[in-house]
Amino acid sequence: MTKIYNLEERTFKFAKNTRETLKQIPIKIIVLNDIKQVLRSSGSIGANYIEANESLSKKDFIMKIKICRKEAKESKYWFNLIIIHDYPGKQQLLELIDEADELTKIFGSILEKSKS
Repeated sequence: MTKIYNLEERTFKFAKNTRETLKQIPIKIIVLNDIKQVLRSSGSIGANYIEANESLSKKDFIMKIKICRKEAKESKYWFNLIIIHDYPGKQQLLELIDEADELTKIFGSILEKSKS
C-alpha cells in the first residue's frame, strides 16, 4: 500500500479501503455490529480532520485532532474483533489495522506538536 502524506487524502483512502474490504465479508449476526462500528469510526477520522483544519481556535483544533486519534484507535479495535473470524480479505484487514495504528501515531504526534 502506497503511503499518502496528505492527511485528508490518506484518511479518505482509509475509509474507502475499509468499505471495499468489508464488502467481502459475509454479513452474519456475529459480526454485523462490528462492521457498522468500523464503518462509522473509519469515516469519522477524515471528517474530523477536515473540521480540525477549519477550526476557529487552537483549542477547537486540538479537540478535533483528539477525536481523530480516538476514532483511529477505535477502528483498530473493531478490525481486530472482525479479524478473529475466518473471513475473506484477511490480508486487507491486517493492512487496515496497520494503517489505523499509523494514523493513531500521526494524530498523536500532531497533538504533541500542537501543545507547544
